[in-house]
Amino acid sequence: MARTIRLDAVLIQAVIAGALSFSHLHDLAEAAGQDGWKAWAYPISVDLLLVAAWRRMRTHADNRAAWSWFVIALAASLGANIATAGLLDLGDVPAWLRILVAGWPALAFLGGTLLAHTPAAAPAEPEPAPVPVPLADPAPEPVPDVTVERAPAPAPELPPAPAVAVPPALLDHARKVADTHHATTGTRIDPATLRARLGVPGPLADAIAAQLA
Repeated sequence: MARTIRLDAVLIQAVIAGALSFSHLHDLAEAAGQDGWKAWAYPISVDLLLVAAWRRMRTHADNRAAWSWFVIALAASLGANIATAGLLDLGDVPAWLRILVAGWPALAFLGGTLLAHTPAAAPAEPEPAPVPVPLADPAPEPVPDVTVERAPAPAPELPPAPAVAVPPALLDHARKVADTHHATTGTRIDPATLRARLGVPGPLADAIAAQLA
């Protein structure tokens, strides 16, 4: 699809300024002794240096060198415009101007070479990422004092007392004593009374009472 070129005041002004500057540079170079094709090469050299310096200023962060060569090329263009405005006799160009015009190609070549081959400023290295500081371990919670109470050990069980053997004769005598006591008092004889009547130790009296029950 074809593109439509929009003509505006800026574009027209640029064409007019470029054409007039080109013509003035050509006339000055021709008056300084550069005739024929050489006079036409001078304005091309100036314009190319202007374009190279302008591109360098737009695409690189370090613009000091680009600004310097842009000012040199602009001075050459403006100088030609002023010199051909009637302030300089083009029929009698001074020697110093002839020297400047003759040395311009080498100066323009040096500037273009420096602008094209000067390395761009190295990009700044990113700052190292901060090392995360490990979080401090939380303080351990105090452990409450625990008192362990031991259950009392159970008392050892005593072995059962061995059964007391009661002689049969003693058991018969005890039964008679018990019957007499019951007949006299009307109540059963208690172990203490039985033990006193028989005159035997407590365990034996208890065994007799158990058998009489």
